[in-house]
Amino acid sequence: MPEKLRESMPQFDEQPRVTTRLDGEWTFVTDPEADGVERGLHRPEEEWPAEAETVNVPHAWQEDETYREYTGTAWYRTTVEYDGHGDGDRAFLRFGAVDYEATVYVAGEQVGTNRDGYLPFEVEVTDAVSAGENAVVVEVTDPENLEEIPHGKQGKPWYTRSSGIWQSVTLESRPETFVADVKATPDLDDDSVALDVTVDGPTEGVEATVTILRDGDAVATADVAVEGGEAECTIALDDPAYWTPEDPTLYDVAVELRSEDDGDDEVLDRYVDYFGMRSVSVDSDRLYLNGEPLYVRGALDQAYYPDTLYRPFDDDLFEYEIRKAKELGFNMLRKHIKPAHPDFVEAADRLGILVWEEPANPDLYTDRSKEEVRDQIRGLIDRDYNSPSVVIWSLYNEEWGIGLDQVDYSDHDGRLWNDEEKQAYLTELFHETKELDPTRPICDNSGWAHVATDLNDYHEYFVSPDRHAAWADDLDDIVANPEDNYAVENTPAADAPILISEFGTWGFPDLPTLRDHYGGDPTWFSHDFLEDPLKRPEGVDDRYEATDLPDVFEGYDDLAEVWQERESASLKGVIEEMRTHEGIAGYVLTEFSDIEWEFNGVLDYLREPKSFADDFATVNSEVLVVVEPERHVVAPGEDVAVDVHVVNDTTDALDGVLSWTGAGGEGGRSVAIDGFGTTTYENVLTVAPSPDTETGPHQVEVTLDTGDRVVTNAEPVAVVAPEYAGGKTVYATGPVADSLDANGVTVTDDLVDADVAVVTDLDDDVSAFVERGNSALVVPEPDGRMVPNDRFEYRNVPAGESWNLVASLLYQDSDLVADLCPDARVGWAFEDLFPHDLVVDLDAAADEVHVGSVEGWIANWGSPLVTREHGDGTLCCCTFRVTDAYGEHPTATTLVDRLLRTL
Repeated sequence: MPEKLRESMPQFDEQPRVTTRLDGEWTFVTDPEADGVERGLHRPEEEWPAEAETVNVPHAWQEDETYREYTGTAWYRTTVEYDGHGDGDRAFLRFGAVDYEATVYVAGEQVGTNRDGYLPFEVEVTDAVSAGENAVVVEVTDPENLEEIPHGKQGKPWYTRSSGIWQSVTLESRPETFVADVKATPDLDDDSVALDVTVDGPTEGVEATVTILRDGDAVATADVAVEGGEAECTIALDDPAYWTPEDPTLYDVAVELRSEDDGDDEVLDRYVDYFGMRSVSVDSDRLYLNGEPLYVRGALDQAYYPDTLYRPFDDDLFEYEIRKAKELGFNMLRKHIKPAHPDFVEAADRLGILVWEEPANPDLYTDRSKEEVRDQIRGLIDRDYNSPSVVIWSLYNEEWGIGLDQVDYSDHDGRLWNDEEKQAYLTELFHETKELDPTRPICDNSGWAHVATDLNDYHEYFVSPDRHAAWADDLDDIVANPEDNYAVENTPAADAPILISEFGTWGFPDLPTLRDHYGGDPTWFSHDFLEDPLKRPEGVDDRYEATDLPDVFEGYDDLAEVWQERESASLKGVIEEMRTHEGIAGYVLTEFSDIEWEFNGVLDYLREPKSFADDFATVNSEVLVVVEPERHVVAPGEDVAVDVHVVNDTTDALDGVLSWTGAGGEGGRSVAIDGFGTTTYENVLTVAPSPDTETGPHQVEVTLDTGDRVVTNAEPVAVVAPEYAGGKTVYATGPVADSLDANGVTVTDDLVDADVAVVTDLDDDVSAFVERGNSALVVPEPDGRMVPNDRFEYRNVPAGESWNLVASLLYQDSDLVADLCPDARVGWAFEDLFPHDLVVDLDAAADEVHVGSVEGWIANWGSPLVTREHGDGTLCCCTFRVTDAYGEHPTATTLVDRLLRTL
């Protein structure tokens, strides 16, 4: 209890309750045959097997490598000193969370069971516990098959399992009549709070005194009778402070139970909780916090940790994470696919960050799985109802357990999109949850296939700049057709704001540091269920050496630096497109930190910021300047107009000076920025490189200075100068011939007259031409796809959304493209040219890979620009989409001319 609260209510120094923490050393033993009861492991006098060991609770047995793959039953035992019952006292054992099924024994007597891996439960042990030393034994079962159990991302196909008593355990002595719960519901319309007090035990003649305190000072009080185990009152607050992330003011609510039996004013119980004066609501356009518009800048937070799994590895970790999230510009964390740790929620309430919570998911849709999800939702709301930081509940995620089992992703009849029974069930669950908590928005099935929801959220994985235009088109379609994201509109799509609640890009981790932490490769490198090498770190060294990466990069550190810059540039492009797009109410980035093999965090798995964290904070800040050139590639002597958008997520209007510098000059102007929204200034400046400008990367930098804040952002613009094609006679036909001819290249339709061939179809005649000692360049069809041939094997790359693409790195190590790129990355100079196919039959020893591509843990090596020998000649395959762009796009033109000159 806070010291100031004690000073204002000294009677709380004499608590009727006594709490003993049972955290610390327990004895632990596994029970593979599940016959521990038969062997008497629950009995205090029974000697445990020799293999029993001491562990520290909280404890997940997978924290010990010996039990990393163990599933089934295990036992925990400790002893606790109990002072005995006072007059009418009762005793309760309380568990923060046990994964999954717990059977609790005291002094050999079974006192209770629980089935749920994430939420608190308690069992009354009044009749079992006695004065002196008491043995407490817990049998925990976490089965191998989790399909019907809400388990989140434990095990196949995701991360390490977590089983056991993984949160704190306490023994609490309470009076016979005690406060079991207090629910506080603020009403900001009249600055009051409704309080529902639940009392356990005899309540005849019992009255509750409810006191509201701020910083320990009483600000309001009320006396209310307790009837039928309930007491209700509404208390008005004079000019209350509203809870916000910027000013997270908390109010304490203290309840005293009193009885006037026999004329004595006896204090039966004292109970303290807290709440915040906060409201959250939605309309068709956006979310509102305390009636003020809110733009969500969130991150997915999966809360897995190296070594400790579900538990924080440091006492101050949750505070560190929240402070770091706020430094990075986030105002929300979505605690993904499992209830948040209660200590995290408390820290979020106290430090000020919004929280989106959801239950864990099962895999299958059965009566049991539905009931367990329902139970977990009820328990989650019950636990965190008073927490002002918690502003959204989800029910399901991506149909997991309600149409998808994470194995069969086909459009089968059981999908939520198609199954009317599932749609009806989820609609019922939505309304049932609304009855439990009408104060918060509810998302029915995060991502897609909505049926009844307050939020129309989408999961969209586009990479920028590779698929930036497709991303912009996708956002247009989302805003224009929100009903397309609904399986059935049991609540209208037009009433729900649109959120992009998952998106992201991968950035390779600091692998040497990760290995140093673990003393080698961690066991999650080689989970049996990680079959795809994109996800499977095991073998990464061999795959790395089998590519040309060792020739391009100086080691994993160098690779990580470049890949993380790729992540940074992609997130910048994707976020800026969302923030300047009318109709998007916010976003949730995937994700806050790397988790085991999934390296798409802004922090790494050890919770250290990645190299681009400061740049990301700029893009994610509450005020953002977005620089938007009409195109990112310009030839010397051409002009490119640049628009500037100022995104203001605050409700304050801003006045200041907008200044800029870049290729073509510098300048400035006074500006007035509206509160909450985007103010656009068209054609603010022109990028106009002089005719003698050489090829290379440039940028436009824009700064907004309002006096009390300075916001700067920059956008790359590549200047690409034309070059001599070499004066060769080129064999070409069809659209390729037309483009070359229009650009002054000598073209022939007869191979006999040709010095080099440029073709989309590598037929037998062209192949023979090369074998005789000539060269050919193979390019895509005008639609961007490669024609199959016998000399190159291709893999299709999606033209739009792709999880593989966001996990990829497109890198270069060639004089052909080096001056077109900012570093080893391939960037905005290739706007509208990025490939839709890659060459995949690469040989690091024989091929000259000018541009390469890898995905995830160095998988799926491919190339959009590779040269190889064929007979006595040379074949070059360029899958960059240059065919239609030659002569129009500076990069396409210069790249093809360089190839013609050098082949």
